[in-house]
Amino acid sequence: MRVVKMKWHAVASWTWDAQDETCGICRMAFDGCCPDCKLPGDDCPLIWGVCNHAFHLHCILKWVNSQTSQAHCPMCRREWQFKG
Repeated sequence: MRVVKMKWHAVASWTWDAQDETCGICRMAFDGCCPDCKLPGDDCPLIWGVCNHAFHLHCILKWVNSQTSQAHCPMCRREWQFKG
């Protein structure tokens, strides 16, 4: 008996590999997007700090720009530095 595949439909799922499930700033899920975006994914990536806390890119940029002096991580209050 020989089987021939006529159609094939792939299904996939993705998640960010963060230690938490939600952004510490906007409290939205990482598998979703920040309040400023309409769709999750490459347009709304996660950004990690040296302290290993992750946030939506747009959320941490707003946070850093709103600080009057040196920016600190909203979770651990260490000096904020983007992980390179």
